[in-house]
Amino acid sequence: MNGLIGQKIGMTSIFNKAGKNVACTVVEVGPCVITQVKTTETDGYNALQIGFGDAKAKNTSKSMVKHFEKAGTAPKRKLSEFRDFNVDALISPEEGGEVGPKGLGDLLTVSEVFAEGDKVSVSGSTKGKGFQGVVKRYNFKGVNDATHGQHNRQRAPGSIGAASYPAKVFKGMRMGGRMGNVKAKIQNLEVVKIFPDKNLILIKGALPGHKGAFVRIEK
Repeated sequence: MNGLIGQKIGMTSIFNKAGKNVACTVVEVGPCVITQVKTTETDGYNALQIGFGDAKAKNTSKSMVKHFEKAGTAPKRKLSEFRDFNVDALISPEEGGEVGPKGLGDLLTVSEVFAEGDKVSVSGSTKGKGFQGVVKRYNFKGVNDATHGQHNRQRAPGSIGAASYPAKVFKGMRMGGRMGNVKAKIQNLEVVKIFPDKNLILIKGALPGHKGAFVRIEK
């Protein structure tokens, strides 16, 4: 599974080859650095751990600072592991060129991993919306009628259970609570455009997370 770590910039639109205006999300992808190479002999499976975004050494634990020093790179804000990363499937940035072997401390760029027209899966954390009521959280209709003795009940959840039996609220009852900030993954998104000189990639549709959020892009 090949992929990279990116950071959301925002949304825009672009005209495709058919002349249709397509809404896209702009993501800054890489360059990512290989911070650890896992093999079957040492770890039981093959994988590449890559890092993205510089972090301050004073905000990084000593053990992680040594981990990054082993890779010859500065501390990174975001780490992610890609199992069975196929280095042979990397794309040459120049036509006719060759991609050399990748190892510890080497960089992975967006043009080496992705190409226009690829289908990718993007995962990240959704926007956190704090404590919300049942109308926004679960699309409850509410009372919608202020007559017949109703007072300030337009957005109330209503009855949540019986009386002396079962004398409790069952787990999973749809009530007010924290909304958002959960892991989400969107599959089969199309790579519309790549700007290798700016490390930008345009992906059709919306991606989970707020502006500036880190996302994991897999191919």
